[in-house]
Amino acid sequence: MQKLLAISLLVTLAACQSSPRPPSLPEQPQLSVPTGAQSVTIAAAPPAVRAALVSSAHEKGTAVIQDGANMVIMERTMTGENPALDAEFGPSDNGIRVVRIRVRFTGSQCKTLAVQDVAVINNARTALEQSFVLPGNPNTMESLRGLKSRAENGSVCPPV
Repeated sequence: MQKLLAISLLVTLAACQSSPRPPSLPEQPQLSVPTGAQSVTIAAAPPAVRAALVSSAHEKGTAVIQDGANMVIMERTMTGENPALDAEFGPSDNGIRVVRIRVRFTGSQCKTLAVQDVAVINNARTALEQSFVLPGNPNTMESLRGLKSRAENGSVCPPV
């Protein structure tokens, strides 16, 4: 009887120890926030942040030109004349002008750091391409907050 009780106890203990754990994330890179970039901490895993970025871009008609595990790069083509940008960055007369948004992210199941930087690209995808990093502003920060809200929607993580 004692042997049967001991075996039963061992089986119960083994079952408790093998309870499922949340899937682990692959090795996550370290991120820095360069001058002019903006960042936000999101209560969601990096794959949820990536999915939120890509789906939002598709809904807005923004081209996703790079879709990686820890970085999404999007571009929006600027059409028509833009004297203000011409005065600030010179003309884009040998190719198209685009706004390029790069969002890098890294973290754990319930805490992801997202870093966004924005650039104007003159003569995109030509030999004369020029990139001008734009400083963050309230509009780009609002976009980052929208990403946070979208990624956290439906998340089981406590807010950060």
